[in-house]
Amino acid sequence: MQTLIGQIDKIIYENNGFFIAVLHSGEKISAHYFESDVAHLVGAAVTLKGNWEEHRQYGRSFKAESLLVNQHELFFFLNRVVKGFTKKLTAELIERYTTEGLIEILDNDIGQLMEIKGMSAKRLAKLSSGWKQFRSMRLLGEYLAPYGVTPSLLRLIAEAMRDVSDPIEAIRSNPYGLMRIHGIGFKKADEIARNMGVGADDPRRIRSAMEYTLSEHCDQEGNSCIERSTLYDKLDLLLELGDYEPYDEALEDRVREGSIVRLPSGKLSPTRIYEAEKFLLDQFEKRGKTTHPPLTEDLETFLKEHSLNLGEQQYEALRLINSGAGLILLVGYAGTGKSTTAKALLDLLATRHEAALIMTCALSGIASQRIRERSGYQSSTIQSLLVRFESHDTFPYKVILIDEASMINSTLFARLMAKIDPDATVIIVGDDAQLPPIGAGNPLGDAIALELAPTVMLTQIYRQRDDQAIALIANDVRRGVIPPYRDDYDDFTFIPIDLPNRYGLKNSLSADAFGEALQTHAHNILARIAEVTLEHLEESREKLRSKQIREYLSAFQVLSPMRAHTLGVDNLNTVLQEYFNPNPKKKISTRKGELRLMDKVVHIKNENILSYTPEEFKEGIEASERRIFNGMCGLVFRIDEEEELAYVYYPNEELIVQYKFEGIGELLNLSYALSVHKVQGMEYDTVVIVMSFSHHIMLNTKLLYTALTRAKGHCILVGESGAFESACRRLEHTKRTTVIRELTKG
Repeated sequence: MQTLIGQIDKIIYENNGFFIAVLHSGEKISAHYFESDVAHLVGAAVTLKGNWEEHRQYGRSFKAESLLVNQHELFFFLNRVVKGFTKKLTAELIERYTTEGLIEILDNDIGQLMEIKGMSAKRLAKLSSGWKQFRSMRLLGEYLAPYGVTPSLLRLIAEAMRDVSDPIEAIRSNPYGLMRIHGIGFKKADEIARNMGVGADDPRRIRSAMEYTLSEHCDQEGNSCIERSTLYDKLDLLLELGDYEPYDEALEDRVREGSIVRLPSGKLSPTRIYEAEKFLLDQFEKRGKTTHPPLTEDLETFLKEHSLNLGEQQYEALRLINSGAGLILLVGYAGTGKSTTAKALLDLLATRHEAALIMTCALSGIASQRIRERSGYQSSTIQSLLVRFESHDTFPYKVILIDEASMINSTLFARLMAKIDPDATVIIVGDDAQLPPIGAGNPLGDAIALELAPTVMLTQIYRQRDDQAIALIANDVRRGVIPPYRDDYDDFTFIPIDLPNRYGLKNSLSADAFGEALQTHAHNILARIAEVTLEHLEESREKLRSKQIREYLSAFQVLSPMRAHTLGVDNLNTVLQEYFNPNPKKKISTRKGELRLMDKVVHIKNENILSYTPEEFKEGIEASERRIFNGMCGLVFRIDEEEELAYVYYPNEELIVQYKFEGIGELLNLSYALSVHKVQGMEYDTVVIVMSFSHHIMLNTKLLYTALTRAKGHCILVGESGAFESACRRLEHTKRTTVIRELTKG
């Protein structure tokens, strides 16, 4: 390894802490730097250790394995990292207090610096926060570097542990705690732990691997229990002990302490999931047998008074509720009149209960808003409802309608059902043809399949005009039938961008040449998506200009099955941002790219954050901490560069959330393009769906059906006909091993 010393003249490339720069002497270097912004290095003298290499774009350059700033740590921090400290002021401070004295003040008694002319409480708070982060990053880096932690991984760990009082001690005592950081997982935590000297059969290692394996099998794959042999096989793929006896010991410890439950069948379930599904099973069966007095003796008169002309299946739902059913499952496919039937049920129940005692709810803000608009009854997101009545034993409602129930996993469903009054009437509305929930379990699907409660299936499709095809095409897809997708329709368009003779090319070209052909084809699809975007851009922008934020956010949406690759969500967002928001007045640089003023964004992590109602924000009332949930979509409407704060308005939740620049990239993504999983429960005027064989692993009937049914006005598919037809043939059934199914066997 060689050493190079020089002064950085300019940064010519930077991404996520990796940068390429030119020294004053003219040499090019590449390195990682995460202690502060890379821009702070311009003009700084540095010592680099690494090797020379030939870079394909920049020519001969020095690839650094380590970088050290050749400047007094304190001087560099005050003069470059903290705004407003000139070289003169920095030198005066060090002369006045001495280096050690100033570090002592910054660490333990920063209030002393209020003596400095021009110092304010706000500036002092920023100085204190910046110093702690700077010092923490450096100390953490020094501690973790010998264990193979890369600079990019160091940044991830430091950001995740910024609220931990002593992160080094926390890691030292249990390095496997790192696997709870998003983006690390067991394998990376295990690599660090093993480098720290943790033994192969250390109980902490086996316990953490078991926890990780169960989490992957349940929370990631959607199951709620697992065979012991399957658990052990998965464990040994991670640990490679070749001896299952330590797994037996670890499992028995988990069972004794109560974190894992052994089912009668021998399968194993995390206790939190077992208790949720056992409770749901009891609730479905108990409430399904509950009966209330009839609502009306003359249902036909009620229908006439409300001008309702219902089909036979829809009428059956009203008959069940009218006869006193305490719980019904209303299951309907696209275009079968679920909303009409749901409103009729609520109107019927309103003949006995005041409107204030009737509540509708859904997982997403958009779904909640939609049921409110279509039914005329109050609505809330499930999470908001749970937070609002957290201190109450039950909700104060006599009727609860749960919409988009196919999206709700077992633990959340159990929390919701536990809050519903035992005497309340519960209507669960869903579509089991959609993707199953994110997380463990499949409560709606299990309840339908096992007939745990009175169920009405709506299958007859209603449409207003012959040229409306979304519902018909979606239902063909649901059944695994290739629809007449090339025909002309008012609300559905397929734009074919095919690669002629794909399989012939694959067999005749080299791997590299075929890869280039696929990349060119992907760019052709991307270009056509851009053209479609341009056709709808002005209509969307007009909504934004007229401050119709909710309408703007739901006007036009691009969907892709995956995040990666040219046609994945991440790249699509980068491209679409340039169309929707090309010249922002302000922007924030993150490790993922840019967040710009007036960008469409999606919150991606359940987190407690300072926020306001719109009224509180207008009146200048202090923000309060609220739970902000993964999947909320909003607009960046204000960026305060001085305070380093961004504000996002979420119209469906009627909240304004305050984000610090630091770490904002871990909480927000652009949402011009979204994954199909992310938009369950959403609805948009125009939806553009990417169809490509590069997403083949994800393409199936459930995913395609879910994507198609997000479109309210017009659904546009762009891409490969063969990929679309392949998705239609891959008839997907939700296959999850659940506690509910295990407990109802035999």
